[in-house]
Amino acid sequence: MAIKTKDSINAAVIGYGGAFSMGKYHGEMMNKAGMKTIAACDVDEARMATASSDFPGIKTYTDIDLLLDNPDIDLVVVILPHNLHASVAIKAANKGKHVIVEKPMCVSVAEADAMIEAANANNVMLSVFHNRRYDGDFMTLKDLIQKGIVGDVFHVEAMMGGMNPPGNWWRSDKKISGGAMFDWGAHIIDWIFHLIPKQMVGVEGYYQKLRWFEHSNEDHTELNIRFEGGAKASVEISSLAAASKARWRILGTKGAMVMNSWDKIEVSVDHEGYIAKFDAPMQKTNQQAYYDNIAGHLMRGEDLAVKPEEARRIIAAIEAAEQSSAQQKTVQPAYL
Repeated sequence: MAIKTKDSINAAVIGYGGAFSMGKYHGEMMNKAGMKTIAACDVDEARMATASSDFPGIKTYTDIDLLLDNPDIDLVVVILPHNLHASVAIKAANKGKHVIVEKPMCVSVAEADAMIEAANANNVMLSVFHNRRYDGDFMTLKDLIQKGIVGDVFHVEAMMGGMNPPGNWWRSDKKISGGAMFDWGAHIIDWIFHLIPKQMVGVEGYYQKLRWFEHSNEDHTELNIRFEGGAKASVEISSLAAASKARWRILGTKGAMVMNSWDKIEVSVDHEGYIAKFDAPMQKTNQQAYYDNIAGHLMRGEDLAVKPEEARRIIAAIEAAEQSSAQQKTVQPAYL
């Protein structure tokens, strides 16, 4: 779909909650990319006062419909709880606005389909804020694989979590969040699809609810993907892991990469029958690159880096994993 470019893009943020100051974070990055943050919306008037302080002169709203009726706004960024992403994104697209939603894209494949359909019908851009594609550790792992340092990757494991109760907020409420796999899991699955750029042929899920009954999210989730050609990836998101494991463990035909922390990649390679080890120099994180690409796409016609179909694939994998857990069998995801 060809998006008509403009010389300037006026942007708005929908959702300006206090957690992590994400509204300010998005607004500043859009401004730095050459766009202009001109409006914000939140039901909390105090948060709109904060937005006015963060961005002097900004228009503030407590009603989404009023913001979307502003003809000066070209792009909206949806920073709301996961279960609201789809409805607000569709409403914005139907008003002719380009749309970015925070990750995850939404909480079901049906919602993802409806979002993409609305964007296509209104000839507007739809993207998902997979900013962690530009994390230094991931870019380093991807670069080492593409250079063939560890050969052909056939096994990937990733883990986040520990033995601790979920936080007492909406992210631990399954009706709102979608479940435990929809938070960090969405980032990790996106990474995996770039480390193993092949089609999924089957997904298995193992979901447990055993201890933290005051929260409706699962306590422990595992998602396994089988790819065309036989490669396998495993994602573990847990609040019941008293014994942790490597953040990343990647096996290839010539070596392996392991990350036990956030700042060190340990590489092992087979050299004439001996295992040589080294720590890979870490690339610099540059999450600003996400919004630089959005500006380039909307203002200069550059290719969109994070396409909605890619984000939909992540939702399909998570949905298939939950179905697999319930049915106790391998499930073919709704999107390959």
